[in-house]
Amino acid sequence: MTLCDPLADMLNRIRNALHAGHLSVMIPYSRLKHEICQLLLREGFFAGVAVEGSGVKKSLRVDLKYDHPESLKRRPVIRGLRRVSRPGCRIYKSVEELRAVRGGTGVAVISTSAGIMTDHEARKRRCGGEVICEVW
Repeated sequence: MTLCDPLADMLNRIRNALHAGHLSVMIPYSRLKHEICQLLLREGFFAGVAVEGSGVKKSLRVDLKYDHPESLKRRPVIRGLRRVSRPGCRIYKSVEELRAVRGGTGVAVISTSAGIMTDHEARKRRCGGEVICEVW
Protein backbone atom coordinates (compact mmCIF):
# COMPACT_ATOMS: atom_id res chain seq x y z
CA MET A 1 0.00 0.00 0.00
CA THR A 2 1.39 3.37 -0.96
CA LEU A 3 0.72 6.54 0.96
CA CYS A 4 0.56 10.07 -0.40
CA ASP A 5 1.90 11.56 2.82
CA PRO A 6 3.89 9.13 4.99
CA LEU A 7 4.76 11.83 7.56
CA ALA A 8 1.08 12.59 8.15
CA ASP A 9 0.54 8.84 8.55
CA MET A 10 3.30 8.74 11.19
CA LEU A 11 1.78 11.66 13.11
CA ASN A 12 -1.69 10.07 12.96
CA ARG A 13 -0.34 6.75 14.27
CA ILE A 14 1.29 8.56 17.19
CA ARG A 15 -1.84 10.61 17.88
CA ASN A 16 -4.11 7.53 17.78
CA ALA A 17 -1.78 5.53 20.05
CA LEU A 18 -1.70 8.38 22.58
CA HIS A 19 -5.50 8.64 22.62
CA ALA A 20 -5.79 4.87 23.06
CA GLY A 21 -3.24 4.92 25.91
CA HIS A 22 -0.73 2.57 24.24
CA LEU A 23 2.82 2.43 25.56
CA SER A 24 4.41 2.16 22.11
CA VAL A 25 3.54 2.42 18.43
CA MET A 26 5.04 0.78 15.31
CA ILE A 27 5.70 2.98 12.28
CA PRO A 28 7.05 1.92 8.85
CA TYR A 29 10.71 2.95 8.62
CA SER A 30 12.20 5.79 6.63
CA ARG A 31 15.32 7.78 7.39
CA LEU A 32 13.35 11.05 7.61
CA LYS A 33 10.86 9.57 10.08
CA HIS A 34 13.74 8.16 12.13
CA GLU A 35 15.46 11.57 12.29
CA ILE A 36 12.21 13.28 13.32
CA CYS A 37 11.59 10.68 16.04
CA GLN A 38 15.18 11.05 17.30
CA LEU A 39 14.71 14.83 17.46
CA LEU A 40 11.46 14.46 19.43
CA LEU A 41 13.22 11.97 21.73
CA ARG A 42 15.95 14.56 22.42
CA GLU A 43 13.26 17.17 23.14
CA GLY A 44 11.64 14.85 25.71
CA PHE A 45 8.42 13.96 23.91
CA PHE A 46 9.21 10.23 23.57
CA ALA A 47 10.55 7.68 26.05
CA GLY A 48 12.50 5.76 23.40
CA VAL A 49 12.95 5.07 19.68
CA ALA A 50 14.24 1.81 18.22
CA VAL A 51 14.61 0.35 14.72
CA GLU A 52 13.28 -3.19 14.43
CA GLY A 53 13.55 -5.66 11.57
CA SER A 54 15.87 -5.54 8.59
CA GLY A 55 15.76 -4.80 4.89
CA VAL A 56 12.35 -3.93 3.49
CA LYS A 57 10.56 -4.99 6.68
CA LYS A 58 12.18 -2.31 8.89
CA SER A 59 9.97 -0.41 11.28
CA LEU A 60 10.33 2.13 14.06
CA ARG A 61 9.11 1.32 17.55
CA VAL A 62 8.35 4.56 19.36
CA ASP A 63 7.88 4.32 23.13
CA LEU A 64 5.40 6.98 24.18
CA LYS A 65 5.86 9.10 27.28
CA TYR A 66 3.15 9.82 29.85
CA ASP A 67 2.80 11.91 33.01
CA HIS A 68 2.35 9.53 35.97
CA PRO A 69 2.69 6.35 33.82
CA GLU A 70 1.82 3.96 36.65
CA SER A 71 -1.55 5.55 37.52
CA LEU A 72 -4.80 4.96 35.64
CA LYS A 73 -5.19 8.68 34.94
CA ARG A 74 -1.98 9.08 32.98
CA ARG A 75 -1.81 11.96 30.52
CA PRO A 76 0.38 11.95 27.43
CA VAL A 77 3.34 14.34 27.35
CA ILE A 78 2.40 15.20 23.75
CA ARG A 79 -0.74 17.31 23.92
CA GLY A 80 -1.00 17.92 20.17
CA LEU A 81 0.56 17.27 16.77
CA ARG A 82 0.01 19.27 13.59
CA ARG A 83 1.33 18.69 10.08
CA VAL A 84 2.22 22.11 8.65
CA SER A 85 3.84 21.52 5.26
CA ARG A 86 1.93 19.10 3.05
CA PRO A 87 2.83 17.52 -0.30
CA GLY A 88 0.34 19.80 -2.09
CA CYS A 89 1.31 22.96 -0.21
CA ARG A 90 4.85 23.26 1.07
CA ILE A 91 5.42 25.88 3.78
CA TYR A 92 8.86 27.49 3.93
CA LYS A 93 9.90 30.04 6.56
CA SER A 94 12.93 32.26 6.81
CA VAL A 95 14.70 32.76 10.14
CA GLU A 96 12.83 36.00 10.76
CA GLU A 97 9.46 34.28 10.18
CA LEU A 98 10.09 31.36 12.58
CA ARG A 99 8.04 31.84 15.74
CA ALA A 100 7.86 29.86 18.98
CA VAL A 101 5.17 27.17 19.09
CA ARG A 102 2.55 27.64 21.82
CA GLY A 103 4.58 30.30 23.59
CA GLY A 104 7.71 28.15 23.66
CA THR A 105 6.09 25.04 25.18
CA GLY A 106 6.17 23.19 21.85
CA VAL A 107 8.59 22.71 18.99
CA ALA A 108 8.38 23.03 15.23
CA VAL A 109 10.35 20.48 13.22
CA ILE A 110 12.21 22.27 10.42
CA SER A 111 13.95 20.68 7.42
CA THR A 112 16.93 22.88 6.58
CA SER A 113 19.98 22.58 4.38
CA ALA A 114 21.89 21.67 7.58
CA GLY A 115 19.47 18.80 8.38
CA ILE A 116 16.36 18.26 10.49
CA MET A 117 16.21 20.52 13.57
CA THR A 118 13.83 22.30 15.91
CA ASP A 119 12.74 25.89 15.39
CA HIS A 120 14.90 26.94 18.36
CA GLU A 121 18.03 25.37 16.82
CA ALA A 122 17.21 26.87 13.41
CA ARG A 123 16.93 30.37 14.90
CA LYS A 124 20.21 29.86 16.78
CA ARG A 125 22.00 28.66 13.62
CA ARG A 126 20.34 31.38 11.51
CA CYS A 127 18.85 29.10 8.84
CA GLY A 128 15.27 28.77 7.63
CA GLY A 129 13.61 25.91 5.81
CA GLU A 130 10.48 23.81 5.38
CA VAL A 131 8.27 23.59 8.47
CA ILE A 132 7.36 19.89 8.63
CA CYS A 133 5.21 19.73 11.77
CA GLU A 134 4.54 21.22 15.19
CA VAL A 135 4.45 19.26 18.44
CA TRP A 136 3.32 20.60 21.81
